[in-house]
Amino acid sequence: MIPLAASSGVADALLDLFLILLAAKVGDEIFKRLGQPTLIGEILAGLAIGPAVLGLVGPSEVIDVFAELGVVFILFWVGLETRIHELLGVGRSATLVGVFGVLVPFAGGYAIAAARGEDTATSLFFAAALVATSVGITSAVLIGLGVLDTRAGRTILGAAVVDDILAMLVVAVASAVAVGGSTGVVELVVIGAMAFGFVGFFALGGTRFMRRYPGILKAPAFSSSPLLPAVILCLGLAALAAEIGLAAIIGAFLAGMMVAETKEQHPVEQEVAPLYAFFAPFFFASIGLKLDLGTYGSLTVIAVVGLVTIVAVVTKVVGAYAGARGMSRSEAIFVAAGMVPRGEVGIIVAGIGIEAGALGDEAFAIIVGMAILTTVVVPPVLRVLARRLPDLDATAAPAA
Repeated sequence: MIPLAASSGVADALLDLFLILLAAKVGDEIFKRLGQPTLIGEILAGLAIGPAVLGLVGPSEVIDVFAELGVVFILFWVGLETRIHELLGVGRSATLVGVFGVLVPFAGGYAIAAARGEDTATSLFFAAALVATSVGITSAVLIGLGVLDTRAGRTILGAAVVDDILAMLVVAVASAVAVGGSTGVVELVVIGAMAFGFVGFFALGGTRFMRRYPGILKAPAFSSSPLLPAVILCLGLAALAAEIGLAAIIGAFLAGMMVAETKEQHPVEQEVAPLYAFFAPFFFASIGLKLDLGTYGSLTVIAVVGLVTIVAVVTKVVGAYAGARGMSRSEAIFVAAGMVPRGEVGIIVAGIGIEAGALGDEAFAIIVGMAILTTVVVPPVLRVLARRLPDLDATAAPAA
């Protein structure tokens, strides 16, 4: 017989999960009808039922586990949509846009945090949040505009993937610094080398192995379905990344890239979709649960959110535009604007930062506010800029 206390604890946890999923779905539907990114609806839903508003649900270990699985499957899904040869052959334009779109925002984010008197780990998380570009948000907008297969569209997607890989490496370094307290040059070099080594080994070696044995996920020794071995690989690499002091999402992303090289990529995508749909809302809603509206009650904080958002927009536009100089002016402007949304990636960085103890409530709220604002304002701008793109035949030329 289950003890009454234990039974009550399980019931409370199930009720919390039910309320979060229900609220997230409602927020999702509302923002979908408004033509806005649904993740914002899920965040606001968590805020509404959390301690800051209704107080129906509060943060807990159970919710944290579901949220962590949510972010792992988000990055696994992004990895599934990413092929290593597409990254390596994305072209000069996308590479330059990605690199310049990282360097300038990184400097801006780090400078803002340093000016606020933050330590190295916090400053790195600020920089990582500004470096990121939301592949998911941008892809959805490009598809809706019908420009995904244009030169500008492919350049944005290729550069966004480059941005996110570099952002995850910055997160890896920041997480290790936050946990170990290492701030010396030698320690940072070692951490960076470890991050690059981990990514390089699995991105190049792992994907090459999968291309050599493309049917391995359907091997009888694993499972009759490719989903189980794919999820095992995802959780295994996520755990390995976390064990050596890197962010778990790096391992999940690399696992997705590896699975993308197998014959089972599309079946795995179809079978992982329900896991993504189920777990991801817990992550975004948990962000809302942790938000303290009182933090935004200060005019100083609101001003900082506005300043950080302006810096995030300007530095990304300047960096991306500089990298897209080989394209036509209208294409370069479109690409620069398309790189601005931080979306789920910026929020993921904030979530990792607060879990690592590198971000306080105020810094966390500032980054989340910036990520939401950059995500909301860009889609309408892209709709206008898309009309100025060259004709489809011209833009569909390879991004050399």
